[in-house]
Amino acid sequence: MEWKIFALAQKNLRRKIFRSLAIIAAVMVVAATLFSVTTIMESVEQSLERGTARLGADLMVVPAKAEPAARTALLTGKPSAFYMDKAVVERIKKIRGVRSVTSQIFLKSAPYACCDVSDLFLVGFDPDNDFTIKPWLTNTLGRPLAADEVIMGRGITAYTVGFTLNFYNQPFKVVGMLEETGMEFIDNSIFISYDGIDRILANSGKDGAAVTAIPPNQISTVLVQVAPEFTPDRVSVFIQAEVDGVKAIVTDRIIASVRKQLFVLLKSVLSVSAILWIMALLLVGVVFSMIVNERRRELGIFRAMGAKKAHIFRLIMLEAAILSSIGGLIGIGLGGGVLFLFKDAIYQSLNIPHLWPNTARFVGLISFCMLLSLLTGIIAALGPAIRAFMLEPYEAIRGGE
Repeated sequence: MEWKIFALAQKNLRRKIFRSLAIIAAVMVVAATLFSVTTIMESVEQSLERGTARLGADLMVVPAKAEPAARTALLTGKPSAFYMDKAVVERIKKIRGVRSVTSQIFLKSAPYACCDVSDLFLVGFDPDNDFTIKPWLTNTLGRPLAADEVIMGRGITAYTVGFTLNFYNQPFKVVGMLEETGMEFIDNSIFISYDGIDRILANSGKDGAAVTAIPPNQISTVLVQVAPEFTPDRVSVFIQAEVDGVKAIVTDRIIASVRKQLFVLLKSVLSVSAILWIMALLLVGVVFSMIVNERRRELGIFRAMGAKKAHIFRLIMLEAAILSSIGGLIGIGLGGGVLFLFKDAIYQSLNIPHLWPNTARFVGLISFCMLLSLLTGIIAALGPAIRAFMLEPYEAIRGGE
């Protein structure tokens, strides 16, 4: 009987093809919108989680005047050079609540023949005290980074491990590549040891090399890990009170600001999605009410031939499930296709970090959207299915004449 019900459901749907297509289209729009929005939100969330874990710092201390540029550099990877006295590192080490510190220096590759790539973000770091790049080197490279070697972010796709790049007329060999984080500051940067930066400075202005903008004894930022018994907010207050001219940025606040920005941008889209879902429910409900009214005589004859009430109920619900499932699949495919083709333009317009979800998360998102699509049809058809369930054969046949 079950296969007969399924065959009958297919026949009924083909018989009213335009009506079936209308239901499929309604569910498709809801599924496409929902899948696109949830995928964007998931990609940003995953990027923030992985990027901040890779950053490994509770606080980022920068020159006070450079705070906006530092936030922009961290989130978008836009090359920005700002400097402060290196003596700040020792002062921060002595502040209450500070567990460990490391420093970094930022430099842009020059737009001259001395550099293979112009305007690339170069990040110099201290291998002896580093807790952001060094753990990756220990696990993957297995040795300290030499002065003529660099680590490359995953977003720089023009080169691979083993290539030699010139910066300020100094050759550097790419010996490793960081995992993708979705944060441009990490993915689109070249990481060089301080010894490598010294090589660049020593050759500054010589043999046709451009003059670097790094003043003597300067750094760009101090990354701070906070002791467990202190909060980052509290330690940031200590640092700003005891060290003049600096701003201690709490990395969690950066994450919170991005999440807030994302919420504001997508709130309207989610509202539209909710409206579309309600409209789809109403449309599917109205269509199936019409179907039940038009097929009263047919359903009555079906009952008179021995079909049970449960068979009638399952027939209506099966038709709704088939149409909503087809609409969900098409909508997810359409939404995913648009994201895949235009993801760079979308994320650039949003100006937020992003990391394409992995397979497991994609499966979860697809399953969620398919479940919602299926529920859309089932919930909308539930009322008409119950009315069909309550029909008596004689009344249904007479009512359909």
